[in-house]
Amino acid sequence: MGVSSQNGTENFGKANGGQRCIVVHPHLGGRDGTARTPDARLDEATGLACAIELDVVHAEVVRINRPRSGTLFGPGAVSRLGEIIAEARTGQDGGANERENGSPAVIAVIDAAVTAVQQRNLERAWQCKVVDHTGLILEIFAARARSHEGRLQVELAALTYQRSRLVRTWTHLERQRGGFGFLGGPGETQIESDRRQIGERIQRIERELSRVSRTRALHRRARRRVPYPVVALVGYTNAGKSTLFNKLTRAHVSVKAMLFATLDPTMRSLRLASARNIILSDTVGFISDLPHELVAAFQATLEEVCEADLVVHVRDAAHPDMEAQRADVERVLEDLGIDAASDGIVIEALNKIDLLTPEQLGETANRAKRSNEPTVLVSALTGEGCDALLAVLDERLSADYALVDVRLSIDDGAALAWLYDRGEVIERREDDTAIHLKVRLAPTDAARFARRTES
Repeated sequence: MGVSSQNGTENFGKANGGQRCIVVHPHLGGRDGTARTPDARLDEATGLACAIELDVVHAEVVRINRPRSGTLFGPGAVSRLGEIIAEARTGQDGGANERENGSPAVIAVIDAAVTAVQQRNLERAWQCKVVDHTGLILEIFAARARSHEGRLQVELAALTYQRSRLVRTWTHLERQRGGFGFLGGPGETQIESDRRQIGERIQRIERELSRVSRTRALHRRARRRVPYPVVALVGYTNAGKSTLFNKLTRAHVSVKAMLFATLDPTMRSLRLASARNIILSDTVGFISDLPHELVAAFQATLEEVCEADLVVHVRDAAHPDMEAQRADVERVLEDLGIDAASDGIVIEALNKIDLLTPEQLGETANRAKRSNEPTVLVSALTGEGCDALLAVLDERLSADYALVDVRLSIDDGAALAWLYDRGEVIERREDDTAIHLKVRLAPTDAARFARRTES
């Protein structure tokens, strides 16, 4: 077992002034199923820790030849990391640095899935709280959720996760023995009581989220009657979805340069150049190894992506791991039943081109031309390329539109206004008795106009 260099991240997040933590990425030597480098995974984990204002005092990659079932790391790494934690605990103030509530002053963040037994053993060895990849993301979601639905979704994911974390260490906390005399067996243990209470709470939340899902379905049916096409923005966390959303809709969704700044979905109407109204939806960002508890809990929210007419995959063109991020997002979309390669509803928006050098911009433009999906280069910060993106959306949404020749009486102002409002007028000419138009209409609007003229 070897240890990599520190990668210059020991002081990353120091300015936050939050609770101290160390971040460790266990590297299995290419067997973790990811195309990212270990240092890139470490940087992302450090960014996640800083997203909830943890003070990262040490971060490193620990290379593991054979994961240990009890502690994940070998005894040498456990001992050495324990010394680093002890040093961080005594810290700069020379004292124990315990928090006022009595909790340990240092948190160990392990950027991997850690079993309940491994977590318990590491906490005993290091005398500090240990949080794995899933637990860290859940902490971020719990801190960021604002809507009632968002809080329910986070609580459901957290309870599902906690239920798998219960380790049989509390058997001494048994309730009163059941039965009579010495013949009765032990009563309900504390762990059994916790499992029962967690299970009951999960059932209540699932029933409430089921009602939320039905409400969303009713809203979608109402939008279909209007009908307004829905365009969903998806992408890796911190790819700039909310900034692009604000630029396109002139909204004021909270934007921060941190991971998972947006949890609660936001929807706004947007009018395209063809006079067509659409609904643009800003969604939660994805991440590598997105915990399945979160995918299940946020199913009601992610249904908006599944039901969208078009999906705009916002990518960070300036990120060194943009291709690996793309694969992670497409993997989640596949889990939702969307195949980016064959469904034909995905448009790529390569964002943050303002951060690229001229050479990098040229290379990115060439890759975009070779892409199998419609690809637009944009800068959500400066607005460059946003008009081109809207034009692509307009064109794709108009693909099944009908070009209709219309003859109107010169005094039929109501019908003329309706056509300008609902369709795209391609050509217009007038004579002494009538107005002649070529109008591109959605199939439903074309049928509605035909019924109107027949009546």
